Parts: sequence; C-alpha cells; structure tokens
Amino acid sequence: MGSGPPRVVVGVTGATGAVYAVRLLKRLRTAGRETHLVVSPAGVLNVHHELGLDRKELEALADVAYAPADVGAAIASGSFGVDAMIIAPCSMKTLAAVAHGLSDNLLTRAADVALKERRRLVLMVRETPFNLAHLRNMIAVTEMGGVIFPPLPAFYHQPQSVDEMVNDTVERVLALVGVEGAAPKAWRGL
Repeated sequence: MGSGPPRVVVGVTGATGAVYAVRLLKRLRTAGRETHLVVSPAGVLNVHHELGLDRKELEALADVAYAPADVGAAIASGSFGVDAMIIAPCSMKTLAAVAHGLSDNLLTRAADVALKERRRLVLMVRETPFNLAHLRNMIAVTEMGGVIFPPLPAFYHQPQSVDEMVNDTVERVLALVGVEGAAPKAWRGL
C-alpha cells in the first residue's frame, strides 16, 4: 500500500440519503483515512437537492475526486491499494451493475476491483420496498463477498434526532470497514 494513510474509495449515486456520503467523508477525514471519491451524475443532482451542495463542495470533502467516465483512474486497478470501498447511498441501478460485473463506469469498475481483490465492499442500498430483482442482486453481491448495508437506524439507544441516527449508522459502517476509533452505539442488554 505504500507509506501514506489507509485509503477508502467512496461512491455516491442518485439514491436518496446523500447525508450518509457527506458524513462518511467527514468522518473518514477525521479518522486519518485518504478518501477517493466517485459521484455519479444522479448523485450530484441528489446531493444538491437534499443538501444544497454542488459537485465542487462535495469533492472538497475528499482527498481525490474522479469523474465517473475516468475509467483509466488509479482506483480502476487492483494494483492501487485501498482498504475498502463504500457506496453511500447505493442506487438499485448501481447495485445491479455491481451484481452483474458491468464495470460500465469508474464507480462500478472500482466496486468490481474491490470484489476481485477480496477487499471490503459495502453498499448502503436505498430503496423500499425491495422487488425480486433487488433481492437477487443483493444475494449476488453478498455471494461475491460484498456487504449489503441498508442504512436502517437503531432505536435501542433511544436517539433524539435524525442527526444522531445518521451518525450512528455511519459509525457502524466505519466499524465494519475497520476504521479505528469508530464508535457505534452498542447494545448493552436490558
């Protein structure tokens, strides 16, 4: 991997839940992780709609940002070492592309690389209800070693705000990809 900080690729698609991408990028920075960002065109629209941010403002939260069409970028190769990839939020279109190995843009190519190199790949899928195609695609990604992680909030710690629920979900994802200092609220029993 080299002498730099551990790397994480973050993909952002047009599914609802742009707040997860922004929180992840901010937390990865405070955790000392080098972030490599790919945002789909629909992801840019959704980040603007939900959070009022433009592409440049979102990209400023990452160490390196790539255009989705840049299939020659470093993250398109398994020789470029990264610890994990998180797609947050992950649309059903992106899930389907990953499940079928389409690699039709840099985001899905980077996910394919994560799978082929046996690196942690987490897809924060956003859709409800699921249809049979969604479920089958989730099974396919899981069978390939990916992790399907719908951003469902935990209520056992009695969160007092949406912000608290988002933060806890982000901490759970960070713990899942091995970020030291991740602090999801643990169940302590009754």
